[in-house]
Amino acid sequence: MSARARLAILSAAVAAFFATSAAAQTPAPDEAAFRDLYKQLVEINTTRSVGSCTQAAEAMRARLLAAGIPAADTQILAPPDRPQDGALIAVLHGRDRLAKPILLLAHIDVVEAKREDWERDPFKLVEEKGWFYARGASDDKAMAAVFTDNLIRYRKQGFVPRRDIKLALTCGEETPDVFNSVKWLTATKPEVLNAAFALNEGAGGELDKNEKPVALQIQAGEKVYQDFALDASDVGGHSSRPTKNNPIARLSAGLVRLNAYNFPIALNQATRGYFEAQAKLSSPEVAADMRAVLKSPPDEAAAERLWAINPGWNGSLRTTCVVTEISGGHATNALPQHVRANVNCRILPGVPMTEIQQQIVNVLADDKISVAPTGEPGRQSPLPPLSEQIMEPVRKVADTIWPGVAIVPTMSTGATDGRFLNASGVPTYGLSGMFHDAEGSHAHGLNERIRVKSLMNGRRFLYEVVKLYANSKG
Repeated sequence: MSARARLAILSAAVAAFFATSAAAQTPAPDEAAFRDLYKQLVEINTTRSVGSCTQAAEAMRARLLAAGIPAADTQILAPPDRPQDGALIAVLHGRDRLAKPILLLAHIDVVEAKREDWERDPFKLVEEKGWFYARGASDDKAMAAVFTDNLIRYRKQGFVPRRDIKLALTCGEETPDVFNSVKWLTATKPEVLNAAFALNEGAGGELDKNEKPVALQIQAGEKVYQDFALDASDVGGHSSRPTKNNPIARLSAGLVRLNAYNFPIALNQATRGYFEAQAKLSSPEVAADMRAVLKSPPDEAAAERLWAINPGWNGSLRTTCVVTEISGGHATNALPQHVRANVNCRILPGVPMTEIQQQIVNVLADDKISVAPTGEPGRQSPLPPLSEQIMEPVRKVADTIWPGVAIVPTMSTGATDGRFLNASGVPTYGLSGMFHDAEGSHAHGLNERIRVKSLMNGRRFLYEVVKLYANSKG
């Protein structure tokens, strides 16, 4: 072969390489449209202080209408006195009017973010070194954008599901003490969110240190949030004349006893499934401890070792109660007349709040300390069942995207809007297909982020799994 011929072949190979690279870096048309939608949603400020969920809801509604979804099948709902807290409700109608719909739920409000604290403007979507950065980039505008994109793509592709697919982009998940769309809608317009089941935030996926997906999570159930006020009082007096009944000392001693107390381990379908799956992914020592807590009775020493490694594991095993605030006394030179502590409990599903209250009283062992629930009572509800109707589509789609990935059930130790839906009779599952490394998404914190690849794979996963759910006969 002549030098000229070799040069021609080399030139052609180089040109083909760069053409392939350019094509790989250029998003497909539907991905480019999704990126534009996601960017628009993220960059609309939806904080409680100065933002507007209604503006974001209107923007997403406009995109649904442009895709051909009838205006009659979309609405923005908010109380008359809260015009900025609008929720977008939309529906893609199915063939079978008797089949209950599925609900795609995501909140579009976000936690506050100060520009001076962030490396980048928190309300400008930045793509950098394989990551998207912005407030809401992960929590929860990633799922909100994907669910909206799902409906747009289904409509444009002419997909008519067996059952209706409802979309609810809601407001107030981050500030429920002020206002929460899901709470308001379940109380005033329950038919809007009524469904066979719902998909929501609350679970993602785990990457190993080499960024290999190892565990895809599906959340089934949440612990119940409940605060208790612990009060102790006395007549007070001059600090030069101390008595044996100092309220601060009494309450402090009681809190030490409460801090040392562990509520009993109690596993349910989700947490048992979690530790069974997680044991297969863990080191031999950790796996042995996980199997030990699955025994009857559970091994408390093993549970203590797991707690030391990951406090979240302890929270999955039992109800937890921890003191979070304390205030008391009225002058530096006076005996205290009153002291109050707030104890925050995360109660396992199915355990009555009154039972936990009584156990706190028993542990304090002091009749001069009162214990009373504060705030809105926590909402108990049945655990959503991890039936084959739910699990099989997850396994089927996951195997095409992440072959061999473990499917891991979880129970949230925190709280999402799912607590309102579960309590209203709509089984709600956390499912996103969006994987994170050990550092996580920085949700609620500085420089919130999501891997670009994780978002795009989550989009692919949710598109396919929702189609399977929407066509299911169960």
